[in-house]
Amino acid sequence: MIRKFFVISSIVIGSTAVAQENNSVFNFLNLPVSAHSTALGGNNISLIEDDASLIFGNPALLSSVSDKTLQLNYMTYLQGCHVGSASFVKIAGERSTWGMTAQYANYGEMDEMTADNQYIGTFGVMDMAISGMYAYNLSDRWAGGATGKFIYSKYGDYSSVALAVDLGINYYNEETELSLSAVARNIGGQVKAFGDKHEKIPFSLLLGMSKRFNHAPFRVSLTLVDLTKWNRRFYYDPDGEFSTGQMILNHLSMGVDYLPTDNIYISLGYNFRKANEMKAAGSSHAAGLCVGAGIQMSRFKFGLAYAQHHLSAPGLVFNVSYTL
Repeated sequence: MIRKFFVISSIVIGSTAVAQENNSVFNFLNLPVSAHSTALGGNNISLIEDDASLIFGNPALLSSVSDKTLQLNYMTYLQGCHVGSASFVKIAGERSTWGMTAQYANYGEMDEMTADNQYIGTFGVMDMAISGMYAYNLSDRWAGGATGKFIYSKYGDYSSVALAVDLGINYYNEETELSLSAVARNIGGQVKAFGDKHEKIPFSLLLGMSKRFNHAPFRVSLTLVDLTKWNRRFYYDPDGEFSTGQMILNHLSMGVDYLPTDNIYISLGYNFRKANEMKAAGSSHAAGLCVGAGIQMSRFKFGLAYAQHHLSAPGLVFNVSYTL
């Protein structure tokens, strides 16, 4: 089984290895949506839960969400910024599930200045993405999914449009409660550039694993991100050295769930890259640390998570969902 999983993963890697190497525009797509994923390090793609926020990370997880689930998500970010999203899930037949999502990031009003530093007014800055999703249960243990995205940004008089696709696959063994996932995220590019030059969008390849311990209320998750950029330095190293161990940690986020009941989770996670980036920028307060908790009833679900996504301020992620 594990060999089969990595064979399929290698096909995904091979088909996307020529994708973008540098992230330049539409990086709001990397902002967290799921409180549960955020609490486990920020990049989880392998949790099997009835949680519609997890489909933003892996479209294959759409097959685990209840029919007619509506979810709203919000994240506190920098002062004056509003970041939110919504999703709706509909089961279609025994093996198929459809979903619709929308994301936005509004950064408020900014001062517009001339070249000689004269104030002439204000302008708005916003990003948004509208997506359609489809997941199919290939067997009792395998599910695959795809997301098609329409992405739009407007910064004052400048605007840009892009089209992208996410591809995901998941293996889940209910008996051992082992979940393995692979995702190729943001395959695509700009249709309309901000200016004369077309820029790259934030492509990422991810592998993830979640495993619940036998006879214990704990589940551990590991996620590797940006696997096509293995040797790239994501933060400044003052010693000029970059060991193999550092390279691995630079792509790793990890977390553990404490599950006292079937309806409650308490999560603790750590994002090694975020911790290194924050420390390199001069901040060490809770850098990389992520915590969260949630209540999951049959129809109503609520999740909350804390993490430091920016040097100037921590962020809180909220999820609320209801099954109609």
